[in-house]
Amino acid sequence: MDTQEGTPPQRLRALPSRLTNQAALAANRIVDRALAEAGVRRYHYALLAASEEYGPSSQADLGRRTGIDRSDMVATVNDLAERRLLDRTPDPQDRRRNIVSITTAGRRELGRLDRLLAAAQDAFLAPLPPSDRQVLTDLLTRLVDHHGGRHG
Repeated sequence: MDTQEGTPPQRLRALPSRLTNQAALAANRIVDRALAEAGVRRYHYALLAASEEYGPSSQADLGRRTGIDRSDMVATVNDLAERRLLDRTPDPQDRRRNIVSITTAGRRELGRLDRLLAAAQDAFLAPLPPSDRQVLTDLLTRLVDHHGGRHG
């Protein structure tokens, strides 16, 4: 049998679900590497982005918006607060809750991370011209929206 060692069967290579998964694995490696070089993780970026976009919010609301589990949320908020990228204050209406807001330093860091992630996206999408990149993004968005996924 004349097959290249390590090459999956054509049936597998032609499955959109498998191709999407393989592409996601590559994208995750590229993004994780870029964020690690900046000394942060995905949760850090997601939390800063949500805090900047939605304004002061409870930790629970931010967790729902970003898909970050409650236990991971506490650790991530603690880490970003220690770095002075987020402020955490008791909610005046309910002292059991914390309100999280992005700081000026957090906005600067978010801008820096946006630039790093833009470069990571370029690296991931390198084989595609800009028009194909937009088509791919539109198609993936439609799939995610159809299947009730989160964009987080």
